[in-house]
Amino acid sequence: MSEAVTHPATAGPGLLASLDPLLRDWLPRQRWFAGKGRPVTGFTPVAATELLPAGGKLGLYHLLVQVHQPHPPVQGTGGTGTAPAPGDCYQLLIGVREALPPRLAPALIGHVTEGPLAGHTVYEALYDPRPAEVLLEALRTQARIGDLRFERDPHREIRPGLVSRAVTTEQSNSSVIYGDTFILKLLRRIVPGVNPDLELPLALAREGCPRVPAPTAWLGAELAGQSYVLGVLQPYVQGAADGWELALRELAKGEDFSAEARALGRATAEVHTALARALPTVTLGHTQLRTLVDGMLGRLDLAAQAVPALGPYVPGLRSAFEALADLAAEGRTWTAQRVHGDLHLGQCLRSPAGRWSLIDFEGEPAKPLAERRMPQPAVRDIAGMLRSFDYAAHSVRPSVPGWAEHCRAAYCSGYAEAAGRDPRTDPVLLRAHETDKAVYEVVYEARHRPDWLPVPLSAIRRLASTQPT
Repeated sequence: MSEAVTHPATAGPGLLASLDPLLRDWLPRQRWFAGKGRPVTGFTPVAATELLPAGGKLGLYHLLVQVHQPHPPVQGTGGTGTAPAPGDCYQLLIGVREALPPRLAPALIGHVTEGPLAGHTVYEALYDPRPAEVLLEALRTQARIGDLRFERDPHREIRPGLVSRAVTTEQSNSSVIYGDTFILKLLRRIVPGVNPDLELPLALAREGCPRVPAPTAWLGAELAGQSYVLGVLQPYVQGAADGWELALRELAKGEDFSAEARALGRATAEVHTALARALPTVTLGHTQLRTLVDGMLGRLDLAAQAVPALGPYVPGLRSAFEALADLAAEGRTWTAQRVHGDLHLGQCLRSPAGRWSLIDFEGEPAKPLAERRMPQPAVRDIAGMLRSFDYAAHSVRPSVPGWAEHCRAAYCSGYAEAAGRDPRTDPVLLRAHETDKAVYEVVYEARHRPDWLPVPLSAIRRLASTQPT
C-alpha cells in the first residue's frame, strides 16, 4: 500500500464571499441542484480546500457549502415561505483561470470582481482534464488534503496518467470517466453519515457478488466529528448499455425485450440474496407493517391534495395498503433487508457480453439518509423495476401491445429462478409497493413533467381496481 500524502490545504478567508454573487446565479441552473424554484439568499462555508494554488495558471478549490433559501410554503397554510433557512450542503469543484479556453466555455461560472480571486474566471472544474486528474492522483496516493480523505482498496491498482472526460448526462450527481478504466461518481448533495452508495457495494464486494462494480477508491471528509462520503471510484464497464436506453432502442424496433428482462430479474435476485447474507435482516410483524402502511397512506393523502386527478381513485388505492395491514393483523410476517432503494432500468448496465450489473445504490436522494439505510421488503426494488417497464412502454410511439406486461412477467420469472421465490406469489405486498411507487410518480410528474402524468395515472387506474387473490 502506498503511503498517504498529507497536505494542509485549507483555503483562505474571503473565498466564498467573492464567489457568492456568481454561485447564486449558477447553482440553481444545475440539474443536480435540489432547491429549484426558490432563490438562493446566501451561503455558509462548511469546508474549503485548496487542491491547486490559484497563483499559477490553474487553480482548483474543493468547497462544501450550505445553501440558504426561503422556507418552502407549507401546503394549505397560504404561507409565502420568505424566511431564510439553512438548506442543503453541496460539493463544488471550482477551477480558476485567467481566461477560459473555448473548449471550457460550457463550464463557465463567471468572472470574479473582488476578493482573493479578483480578475480571474471560475468554472466547473470537472469539465477540465487537469483538475479531474488531480482527484485521481489523490485517490491513487491516498492523500490527506485539509479535511479531505482519499482512500482506496489496497488490492486494486490505479494506474497514473489516465485521461479523463466528464459525463455530461448526469442528474443528481456528477461523474468523470478515466481512460475507459474507472468512473468517479461525485455526490453533489452531501449529508453526514454512512452513504449506501459506498456501504452496499463494499458489502457486496466482500460477498463476492459480481453484479455490482466493486469500489476501487473513495473520497470522504471528517468535519466537526462527523464523517461524509463525497465520491466513489469504480471500474468502468466499457461499451455497456444503459438499461433504459437499451429498452427504448428495442421498443423502437418493435423487438421483444423479455429475455433481457428475465436476465435482469436474475441479476436483481442475486444482488438481493448477497445483501441479505452481508447485512442484517429483520422480521416485519404487525407493529412494523402498520407503521409501513401508515406511511403509504400518509403519502397517498398528501398526493391527493396536491394532484386532484387522484381523487376518484383514493378509495381503491387505500384498499391496496389496508389489505397489507389486514394480513399483518392476521399474523403474517415478512422479511426486510437492505435493498437498492431506487431501482429502475436506468440504474442497470448490460455489458457487451450481455451481463447485467446494478449501479447507483444511493437510494432516493430526497429521502433522509437514515430512511434510505433502513431494511425494506425486497419487493420494493421489484416494484420500482415493474414501474420502469411501464414507463419505457409509454415512451415510444407507436406503442408495442403487451410489451410492458411481457417484460414484467419475464422479470419476475427471472427473479424467481435465482431467488427461489416469485414476487407474484405475494400479490398483496407487491400491489402495495407498486401502488406506493405510482402515487409518488403522479406527484413528481404533476410538478415537473405534466405531459408524462398519464403514464402513472394509467397504472393508478389499474392498481385501484386490482383485487389480488
